[in-house]
Amino acid sequence: MRTASQNSKSRCVLFIGLISIMLLPGCTNWKKKYEYLNVEHQNLKGRYEHLLAQRDQLSEQVSEGQMTISELEKKIAERQEKPTGFEGIGDVEYDPTKGTITVTLPNTILFDSGKAALKKATSVELDHIRSVLQSQYVGRQVDVVGHTDTDPIKKSPWKDNWELSAQRALSVARYLIKRGIPDDKIRAVGCGESQPIASNATASGKARNRRVEIVVYLR
Repeated sequence: MRTASQNSKSRCVLFIGLISIMLLPGCTNWKKKYEYLNVEHQNLKGRYEHLLAQRDQLSEQVSEGQMTISELEKKIAERQEKPTGFEGIGDVEYDPTKGTITVTLPNTILFDSGKAALKKATSVELDHIRSVLQSQYVGRQVDVVGHTDTDPIKKSPWKDNWELSAQRALSVARYLIKRGIPDDKIRAVGCGESQPIASNATASGKARNRRVEIVVYLR
């Protein structure tokens, strides 16, 4: 016969077994829920990272677009502001910062070597410049600036390159004044060899430095 103690132990084991059976489905459900939530978390994390990547990409595109728009606006503004009329006459440079247009003519067009008198009684280039000044830049200040290379004066009557450049500037200024440019709106300046735009070590560089600049002030 079984004792009371054995019966009590049997009932205890049976009770624990029943509780375990009852709890087992609950544990399984919680595990499934955890796995499901973990999958959802990973999915949401992936979508979030994808959205971040798209945002960064869009930001870069917007930034690039803004830069492109800014560049276009700048070019349009410069094109609208850039004066016209001097095309085809030497080198033309517009400086929006200084508010000037500079037309550069090589001395070979205007003068013989070592001379300050214009080659011809009539200059096509200077007449073109005079026409543009009278039609588009009435009342604007104009500087005629003479430049030379570094070769010293030897056979010419001028004391030095300063004097030669000044006399050449005067010849051009007088030509323009004689043809209608007001004398109170034009100045002649001689710079000699002090403002080279190329090296004087080569013949081509010296040729570039021998020049006359017509500077028109827009403001």
